[in-house]
Amino acid sequence: MQISSKIFEELKEKTFNPTSKNAVVGLDGFVDKIVTPVDKRHGLEDNFDPIETIGDLGSRISAAAGKSANIELYPRFDKLGGNGPIMANALLSLGLGVRYVGALGRPVIDPVFEEFAKKTDAVSLADPGITTAAEFKDGKLMFGNMRSLGEIDYDRILEVCGEGAFIDMIAKADVISVVNWTMIPKMTSILIGIVERIMPNLPPRDTRNFFFDLTDPAKRSTEDIREVLQVISRFQAHAEVTLGLNFNEALQVSETLGLGKGERNEESLCRMATEIRRELEIACVVVHPVESAAAATKDGSWWTEGPFTENPKITTGAGDHFNAGFSSARLCGFSPLASLALATCTSGHYVRTAQSPTPNQVVDLLKQATEKSK
Repeated sequence: MQISSKIFEELKEKTFNPTSKNAVVGLDGFVDKIVTPVDKRHGLEDNFDPIETIGDLGSRISAAAGKSANIELYPRFDKLGGNGPIMANALLSLGLGVRYVGALGRPVIDPVFEEFAKKTDAVSLADPGITTAAEFKDGKLMFGNMRSLGEIDYDRILEVCGEGAFIDMIAKADVISVVNWTMIPKMTSILIGIVERIMPNLPPRDTRNFFFDLTDPAKRSTEDIREVLQVISRFQAHAEVTLGLNFNEALQVSETLGLGKGERNEESLCRMATEIRRELEIACVVVHPVESAAAATKDGSWWTEGPFTENPKITTGAGDHFNAGFSSARLCGFSPLASLALATCTSGHYVRTAQSPTPNQVVDLLKQATEKSK
């Protein structure tokens, strides 16, 4: 991982310690059941060879056409899931004060979210969805049951939170992160309600930011994607807006906006981020494949490698940790380049340990990755 000397100069001048900042995060919630597809068994429990790649699983499934197949999914563990809760947990670990609004269980909080709900003084709007996540060396497949998320709408938020309390929550937050648009059917109308009925009436402040993550919008129509992008653009009149995209999401957004196709190299990623940002007229767009990341603002574009590992302990939630690291770094006043590096190391620590990092752990990984690359 080659790190610019400018980043280390920033680390000397600024501290990556956003403990004085506050975040509001929402709106989803899932119980993640992490599983490994079994190739061949040699005994009980985890004594088996896994199906190692998505391609291998695809071949197994294709071969069953016209016949049948029994594919075992070995349970590894259940965990708190959903883009919002995972990002909120990462922000907590980085030191921010976090309020969570989302689908954690109704009328009773689901046991997997009990500790998280206490730490974030959470407001639960509905029961969580269920995701069965199969992880492979080359990616992950997530199978979701999201029926309960259809209950979440603008009126439900005001009913459960209280209109005054919700407005106050937004007003006091340094960053408001709204994620998983794809799986919350009424999210666009929720955003319209916020931008039209709440944002114009908030007192001004210097550090109000919105962070949006569409989350794999492949199953949504081009018209739906175009509409939510237009709504996201409207928030820029009231706050600094960042749109975070993984590589596939960036390709989908580029196609929706009629922009050029992209590759995973530095030049192409910077171009994609720049063109999307310019088209949406927002403050920042971030594009983050697994091995690197690019960001564009009105002042230019930046790219950095990440501390890639071929043997991650977990991959579900890596992008959410990247988003948490980037948002936190920007709140601390870091440049886009330094924020990208801190974000990739936030994600890098998580995939290596399956634990959300502290700020010191993020900086340590940044230094270690740089030393190894020399």
